[in-house]
Amino acid sequence: MAPPTISVVIPAYNEGARLPGFVELLTRVCLATASPLLELIVFDDGSAREQAEKERASVEAAQARLATEGSPHRFRFMAAERNGGKGLAIRRGWREAAPQAEWLAFLDADGSVSAEEFLRLATLAAASRDLDVVVGSRVQMAGRHVERSLFRHLQGRVFATLTDLQFHLGYYDTQCGAKLFRASMLRPLLDRLREDRWLLDVELLVLMREQGARPLEVPIDWADAGDSKVRFGVDAARMFWGLRKMHRRLHQHQ
Repeated sequence: MAPPTISVVIPAYNEGARLPGFVELLTRVCLATASPLLELIVFDDGSAREQAEKERASVEAAQARLATEGSPHRFRFMAAERNGGKGLAIRRGWREAAPQAEWLAFLDADGSVSAEEFLRLATLAAASRDLDVVVGSRVQMAGRHVERSLFRHLQGRVFATLTDLQFHLGYYDTQCGAKLFRASMLRPLLDRLREDRWLLDVELLVLMREQGARPLEVPIDWADAGDSKVRFGVDAARMFWGLRKMHRRLHQHQ
């Protein structure tokens, strides 16, 4: 079997209802195109048993279908014993990724970024020699379709502003659940990553910038899937405090 070009971790926590449908859409996209070659790792983050079994069954069915139809892409399922957070699930998944993969990526399990849109980002990354980071961005502009509640949009803008005040990254949207990183630059950083939950995105972008990574923020289509795992108000406050703590920690290494 040929090594994948891109290894994608899909962190999942109690996604037995939404993930199977998204896996089916990803499977269709994989069957429709042979490149870039994808390894899709669904990493269950300590879900309830019945939820994890639904996730596992959908992944195994998808892999069986890919194999039957001779597709070069592949699905894998992995699981943690207990919930550790989205960031930790992504980090663990990357450590199990195919060592030959040229890009390491993550994609939210809820389908807010469609299978087609992720493939568009993946194709862009794989075809470029001048990029090291490709980040999806939920910016409303001509030619793009973004469905977000006003509350989520406003909270996102406040968080993005605070992030830029702390780190001066220059991104419009640091929290979109679709990102790709050149593996040769990211793998040496895996031991430095500490964020287990929502701030992994920012930590990654900061550390990649320190390495001189060449980024591209790409406007994408987005549709809120509902039932967000983020507890608005509570997690927002933790995020803002977490930014300050992470800023101090990262600057201690400089």
